[in-house]
Amino acid sequence: MRPIQKSRKLADVCYDIRGPVLEKAKQMEDEGHKIIKLNIGNLAVFGFDAPDEIVQDMIRNMQNASGYTDSKGLFAPRKAIMHYTQEKNIAGVTIDDVYLGNGASELIVMSMNALLNTGDEVLVPAPDYPLWTAAVSLSGGNPVHYVCDEQAGWFPDIEDIKRKINANTRAIVVINPNNPTGALYPDALLLQIVELARQHQLIIFADEIYDKVLYDGVTHTSMASLADDVLFITFNGLSKNYRSCGYRAGWMVVSGQKKHARDYIEGLNMLTSMRLCANAPGQYAIQTALGGYQSINDLVGPGGRLLRQRDLAHKLLTAIPGVTCVKPKSALYMFPRLDPAMYPIANDQDFAYQLLAEERVLIVQGTGFNCPTPDHFRVVFLPNTDDLTDAMGRIARFLEGYRKSHGTS
Repeated sequence: MRPIQKSRKLADVCYDIRGPVLEKAKQMEDEGHKIIKLNIGNLAVFGFDAPDEIVQDMIRNMQNASGYTDSKGLFAPRKAIMHYTQEKNIAGVTIDDVYLGNGASELIVMSMNALLNTGDEVLVPAPDYPLWTAAVSLSGGNPVHYVCDEQAGWFPDIEDIKRKINANTRAIVVINPNNPTGALYPDALLLQIVELARQHQLIIFADEIYDKVLYDGVTHTSMASLADDVLFITFNGLSKNYRSCGYRAGWMVVSGQKKHARDYIEGLNMLTSMRLCANAPGQYAIQTALGGYQSINDLVGPGGRLLRQRDLAHKLLTAIPGVTCVKPKSALYMFPRLDPAMYPIANDQDFAYQLLAEERVLIVQGTGFNCPTPDHFRVVFLPNTDDLTDAMGRIARFLEGYRKSHGTS
């Protein structure tokens, strides 16, 4: 019979966080091997549970969660999100500007589907969270990657962004706080990006899912609070700040200059209606989460578990010869660099396979985040300190062997 091929639209789509190396890890687990998984920010498996009051509210409302909700979502959680935008100093947001989704991921794809025609370009950071690149490609657009400069703390290179704007550019994606680097951008830099969007009539897609996972006393500024004459689409959710990945409770907020975007907003409304609604149980968690005790502060503040694990992971990684890492100010990840002179890596996916096979540690290679060179990888620092020490020790042992086998030690 004739082979059934996947759609050509998927030719440039990849998501290596759950890609081929993970499939190999699953195969090894089936064979009885225990794998240390540093590949994904899935907090629950590392003992970071959702706040109990969120769980209890979902349980109490389960009887009310059997039917469809409004296509944009229930009134109460959308009202709570509207109030949250006011706390973040985002002006002019109404209930109708708030869309609930099955996680922010669904809404990211939806926002690209509603916008892009074949050949349209969207500026996406490199490295990026790969769903953004995939969503642009799947929607018929061309992702154009702008440089985030490691030497400048992984901040976006404004001059590189300027060079890559052309007549086909429709939007710019800003991931702040950043995944995979953990960078947090200063207001002055955000204002420069806003000015470029203003000059070239670009939409700003602001991914702010980690806006409460902040270290060392830093604060986060929502981009949409910096202007009202640019169209902003801001994404957030419960997954990371409230350790509720599986609840798939995310949201998207349209703000700023909306008058000239009525047709685009109509497209968003159409796609929202087509999927009927986001899952109702997850919606019931949002109001309690935003209005309740913010336990994330205990985890990221002085003495907090996430802060301790960040500091430990950074110390152990940078103690390895030839490994450097910008210390993250936010999020759950590190994106260390391997000195190419000491680690001559031609294919970083093969490098990840080799580490998995020899040391049973699962990472994601840097090119999986559209990093242009094969000399980075991402790790989560979610395991407890004992397991984290074990994992970093295995990585150190593997890298020592790598240097010896390549005559670079």
